[in-house]
Parts: sequence; C-alpha cells; structure tokens
Amino acid sequence: MSSPEAFDAFKGVLDDYAAGDGALPVRYENEFVQDLLDANTPAWLYVEVYGDTYNQDTMGAPGANAWEERGVTYLHVMTPSGSGSRAGRVHANQLLYLFREKPIGNLFMPEMSIGEGSPGQHFPNYYSTAGTIFWTRRDITSTPTT
Repeated sequence: MSSPEAFDAFKGVLDDYAAGDGALPVRYENEFVQDLLDANTPAWLYVEVYGDTYNQDTMGAPGANAWEERGVTYLHVMTPSGSGSRAGRVHANQLLYLFREKPIGNLFMPEMSIGEGSPGQHFPNYYSTAGTIFWTRRDITSTPTT
C-alpha cells in the first residue's frame, strides 16, 4: 500500500476522469465490483496504488528532512475475455495520457508502460490490460494528524 497522499493524488485525477462523458467505471482496491460483473460491463478500470519504499533522502535537523516514497500504480483496464486486447490497449493509453508530463503536487511520474495483459484472476470472464505508472513522491518530515 502507498501513503494516503499518493493514493489521494491518483484518486483525485481518476475520479475527475470517471465523472466525464464516455469514461470507464472506476473501482479501487477493496471496493465492490459485483455490480460491474453482473452487468457484463464492456470495459471498466480497476486501480491499485502500491508504495514500494519510503526512504529518508537527506540528513539534517529533525523535522526538516526530505523523504522519498516510490511506488507503482496499476490501471487495470478490464475487458471481456475473448474480445481481444485492442480495446484494453486503447483505454490504457488514454488513461496514461491523464498523467503524462503532469505532476500532481509533489508526485512525479517519470516512467509509464502498457504492460502484458493477463486473465482477470479476481474478476471472472474479464481480461486485464494494465497501464503501469512508476512514481516518486517527495515530502518534508511531518507528523500526520489523521
């Protein structure tokens, strides 16, 4: 799992996207998807925001050090099994454009890919084409209040 700050940054952009015309329905980790499965939704997005490391990057006075969080966000475009991979690739590419060359606050995304597809292991009858975003987030030492 990532920090709440990294998760909220991605969720903000994707929730704005989901409110637009022609957008895919979006679900995040540990959210119900049964309604999408029951409706045989032609394409939808499952999002995972994974923080890999959180390291101190500077040495100095307590409370005034920079920390760097690194992680990966997976934008799993779910399309019906047997329908081919092109639609998933098109949607994944459009989603990556939401983040290309567009830092969100202190979150930077220098590398992206449309990775290998795979059967939707947790979502029967769907195939996942993943748009992958590698990211870093820098902040100054702070004590969260919530």
